Amino acid sequence: MRAKRGIGSAPLRGRRVLVRVDFNVPLDGHGGIADDRRLTEALPTLEHLRSAGARSVVMSHLGRPGGQRDMRFSLRPVAHRLSTLLGTPVPLASDAVGMPALEAIARLGNGDTVLLENLRFHAGEEANDPGFVAQLSQLGELFVEDAFGAVHRAHASTVGVPRHLPSFAGLLLEREIRALTPLVEGPPRPYVVVLGGAKVADKLPFLASFLGRADRLLIGGALAFPLLRARGANLGATPVEAGVEAAVDTFLHQAAASATEVVLPTDLVVERPRGEAGSVMPAEAVAADGVARDIGPASRAAFARGLDGSKTVFWNGPLGLAEDPRFAAGTAEVLGRLGSVPGYHVAAGGDSARVAEELGVIGSFGFVSTGGGAALEFVQGLELPGLAVLPDA
Repeated sequence: MRAKRGIGSAPLRGRRVLVRVDFNVPLDGHGGIADDRRLTEALPTLEHLRSAGARSVVMSHLGRPGGQRDMRFSLRPVAHRLSTLLGTPVPLASDAVGMPALEAIARLGNGDTVLLENLRFHAGEEANDPGFVAQLSQLGELFVEDAFGAVHRAHASTVGVPRHLPSFAGLLLEREIRALTPLVEGPPRPYVVVLGGAKVADKLPFLASFLGRADRLLIGGALAFPLLRARGANLGATPVEAGVEAAVDTFLHQAAASATEVVLPTDLVVERPRGEAGSVMPAEAVAADGVARDIGPASRAAFARGLDGSKTVFWNGPLGLAEDPRFAAGTAEVLGRLGSVPGYHVAAGGDSARVAEELGVIGSFGFVSTGGGAALEFVQGLELPGLAVLPDA
């Protein structure tokens, strides 16, 4: 993909700069931030704007408040953490638009930063409503897109505003484009894709996009269950996503006719109500009361062999219920093996990054994308609306 015009060429001093970031961070049970990686990834852009004397107006969404002012999704804890990370107070405007936003911005001096309240407190954000776009656009003189995790959404702040203001890519966005483009434009072969997690209906088109492009697909987690069932496996009491049977059959037929090898688990770690949580069973014959939670030892060995000799690896989604230590071994062992395989390794998605960090295998990757859905669509070669609207470099 072509590079986008970056903030290095933007006239920043004294200008009001609307900065779209992705601060959709996970919150703990007390309303605090459980993982601030998305904040730290945005710091280079925010610090560049500060040092250049810009008046930064930062905007983000958090969670799914449904277009209503639901204070469970307030960005107040984000403003507190961002103040600490930047080493300077970052006030929170009590609304993303209107007088609260205008008054907060009027108090900015050169190099100052303000955070607007959750964009999704307004239904106009996700609807890309022209009136809401106009309200946001009047808050700034320039626009900087640094929310790679949101550029696959055609929302007011990602598509509407950059059509009204001179627009530039932030440093994080530029880095994401540079790092992910090689996966689309001739990655060094063999190219291996490791996919897990759930949301089978969403990920099947992504899987299909690799047929003929990747040399090998290693599929685990709940993503593998409908494929195993379609091949005749008895998965016991394991929940299997419904309504995807026809799409799974189509994928398996396409896979059989392609040059891409599809590797599924041959054994599974099973949880039973009246037995040990770590029983290992053949993938085609899980006990009637068993729930598959992880790939088994034989599958881990097969997946590890599938990584050997690879030159490019892309990973998204755990291969089991990795948040439970009893069922994290599959993900940990396979990704740990990746650390000893030379090549270019990319992980995608905030959840995947957290899993890799918690399992101590984050060092297996040369690049960890901040985007989940955005990274998946980018790697498929799809046009992302929030990128398409930005001027090329």
